[in-house]
Amino acid sequence: MPYVTFVPQAPMGESADPGIFVQGTHVPAPLVERSGVWIKTAGSAILLQQNYRLSTCDAPLWLVVDDGGLIFEHREMKVPLKKGECVVIPPHTEGCIISQAKDSRLLWLTVEGALTEDFMRQMNALNRVPAKQGMLPSMVVLIRQIVQVLVRHTGTGEASYQLGQLLWGLIAAHSGQSVATSATLSHEIARVVDALRACRYRDAFSLADMAAISRMPVETFRKRFTSELGIPPLGYLQFLKMERAKTLLRDGMSVRQTGVEIGMPDPYHFSKQFKHIVGMSPTAYLKHVGTEERRTRTTNSEI
Repeated sequence: MPYVTFVPQAPMGESADPGIFVQGTHVPAPLVERSGVWIKTAGSAILLQQNYRLSTCDAPLWLVVDDGGLIFEHREMKVPLKKGECVVIPPHTEGCIISQAKDSRLLWLTVEGALTEDFMRQMNALNRVPAKQGMLPSMVVLIRQIVQVLVRHTGTGEASYQLGQLLWGLIAAHSGQSVATSATLSHEIARVVDALRACRYRDAFSLADMAAISRMPVETFRKRFTSELGIPPLGYLQFLKMERAKTLLRDGMSVRQTGVEIGMPDPYHFSKQFKHIVGMSPTAYLKHVGTEERRTRTTNSEI
């Protein structure tokens, strides 16, 4: 199915209007197609009913709450999502419901290509079942830009290179690289971002440590960082630590050693912080998404 469809579910509100929906499809330019992964569809919606059923997609679907809030449901799973949060739905997933969604605004996109699985793995989003996905404010802005560009140029490849740039920007932002959505990061803030990446988020940087790297007073640094990246410094560091932890867990590392690798040697503290950011404990996360080894065994058994 090329488009994402929101089907209102009873009981309907006073208005039978399901909402306002805009979306577009991308015909990739030959060079973009040869890159192996591209944006397939993207869109936005203002939901005017409480409950909807999602159509089954033939590509991985990223669903982002741009304003308001809702509950995403799949089988026994119920995940509350607020502004700036995201759920990723694997291809051909049936039975997805969103509830308590009235007046919420959503963004979504799907990706396609021979390297889609590699892209999803790099984004820590290669799941067997729907799962909440870590999302920085800069990533939400990039997805908003993707929707705007694709809706204007739907059914063509006229903006193919721009869309490719935005897609790679998502990977860069998720990986902790210096990405700004409206201008280049200042030299002072880029220096801090690069320092965090250099140690692979193992060191426990304090706000004062980061300010010292930027050579700015602490409060000036905090305000500048938040202004340029849309998230406070410590929140940014915590997000990237947990994304690194997800990668290590998927690669088969133990929960205890994963905590050590991201600078949280106390397993209780690590598990608590992981659950706060990801929405489930490290052990539950592994049961939910599996490890690379387990997925490889499953794929080989299906061949």
